[in-house]
Amino acid sequence: MSDIHYEDQEVTTLREIFYQYFEVMTGDTPEIRDEAFKLRYQVYCLEKGFEDASAFPDERETDRHDRRSVHGIVRHKKTGVTAATVRLVLPDRDNPDLPFPIEQNCRTSMESSREVLRVIPRNSLAEISRFAVSKDFKRRVGEAGTISGIGPDPDSYFEQDPTGRRVIPHLILGLFTAIVRNSAENNINYWYAVMDVSLLRLLGRFGIKFLPLGGMVDYHGLRQPCIGSVNEVLAGIWRKRPEVWELITENGKIWPAPDNEMKDVTDSSDALVRKQHISV
Repeated sequence: MSDIHYEDQEVTTLREIFYQYFEVMTGDTPEIRDEAFKLRYQVYCLEKGFEDASAFPDERETDRHDRRSVHGIVRHKKTGVTAATVRLVLPDRDNPDLPFPIEQNCRTSMESSREVLRVIPRNSLAEISRFAVSKDFKRRVGEAGTISGIGPDPDSYFEQDPTGRRVIPHLILGLFTAIVRNSAENNINYWYAVMDVSLLRLLGRFGIKFLPLGGMVDYHGLRQPCIGSVNEVLAGIWRKRPEVWELITENGKIWPAPDNEMKDVTDSSDALVRKQHISV
């Protein structure tokens, strides 16, 4: 599938542009889970070989963390193709100390961040994981073979194409819309994530900033363990890129606008995350 463009110059907002072409679906319905698992099989098993395809004869990649996860997909309206997916691994309400995937895979790196993690309530902490973008939507130079569809030059996503037309915003923004929806519906206030450098740089251009937890880890390539307060992350987007904030919060319907530009943070864990924030 070629790059998607829009021609109608009367359509001016990022949110309007995005929803011309895509829809975002969230929750834990059989339809959403099935579409998510099929795309994950395509990306994680067939394209990248991170998981053994023979272990999934139904061609749907799953793991034990899906039992406590909610999912999001971005669907291309014209073709009905599932373009991208992401999951949110929720806390185990009966056993809050049950480890998240990041705590198992990045334990050594995260040792230096124990002070930050100690004050964060685990019943409102979730992990963003299983970013996957369909190969049909990875047509720019450097995107093929990546998981999230991010090429080596994030700045290219902000340029016009040679004809002067603006290019449709990256699917990652649709996935973040799904993440925010699922977070609001499940009372999640903090996000774990393990991201590659290209994805972090692109998110930074959108105003989406996370706090690194220790150094890089070799986990399906070099990746950065991160954490973020949802309020802090969204406030940063609201200040830097309000049009992105309007898209991923559905203009404040999913998550309200920050009060007073988040000048005063009273929650101790939010304050600690802000104090120790390191831009990446």
